[in-house]
Amino acid sequence: MKQLTRREWHRLAFGGVAAAGARILPGTPPRAVAAESRFAGVLIGMQSYSLRDMGLNEGLAAMQELGISSCELWSLHVEPRELYRPENRELLRRWRLTVSLDYFRDIAYRFEDAGIGLNAYNLSFRDDFSDAEIDRGFEMARALGAPAITASAQLSTVPRIARVADRHGMPAAMHNHSRIDPNEFATPADFDQAIRRGGSAPIAVNLDIGHMVAAGHDPLAYLAANHARVVALHLKDRKRNQGPNVPWGEGDTPIRETLHLLRDEGWDIPANIEYEYPGGDTLTELRRCLEYCRDALDG
Repeated sequence: MKQLTRREWHRLAFGGVAAAGARILPGTPPRAVAAESRFAGVLIGMQSYSLRDMGLNEGLAAMQELGISSCELWSLHVEPRELYRPENRELLRRWRLTVSLDYFRDIAYRFEDAGIGLNAYNLSFRDDFSDAEIDRGFEMARALGAPAITASAQLSTVPRIARVADRHGMPAAMHNHSRIDPNEFATPADFDQAIRRGGSAPIAVNLDIGHMVAAGHDPLAYLAANHARVVALHLKDRKRNQGPNVPWGEGDTPIRETLHLLRDEGWDIPANIEYEYPGGDTLTELRRCLEYCRDALDG
């Protein structure tokens, strides 16, 4: 596997993923989105993982084009992707602990210039994170101006996350997938266990309604009973019984009913589109997802 050279390391550590102060379209003034992407009172945002085939600048421009005004920012749009290769794990740790927080503040300015607010920073704390890395993650989120962290964490890591979340006074919302594993999040009981382990710390929930359906549980019932703990939703459509991601409307996930529940109850929880099904052009598919949300909330 390719190892980073000293020159490459210094470029990543001190230069950032991209020119930190760059505008979305170099040489042009900032262009804000026309209006908030809120329909019938429901804020429709974007998990930037949906734009994983794009860099940060291209992704910001895409969200502007779609009229999205709220984003859950995926860490790989912020951290150097080449450091995510297994052989670079220690270099990634070192980058996190040494990169200037001004790098993240500059990214926050770019979102501000684009007229897009952050509803969360998505950084997944795993068992291999040191305590210092966890603490630094909260510092990154604060520098980005994000009000919360979402994390595909592990249950065994929750007590360490909770201590730091409590100290920073920032919610850490656990994200569920569908794979049943005693150290992962998939079921309502897993969320309950994390909240108990967190004690008085602000351990919260980042509820993925598609994954919950695929794992055999009812996201509507969970949301109705636990909405006060839910920081953000992930909208996607999946089939039951560990079924695949499918185009919206073709699966078993109650996307429309979830949006109606948010609307009718007035719960101001960002509903973030997460495009994961096999599709064609990313922007085309995201427009379809956005139109699905509009149509659902018109009815």
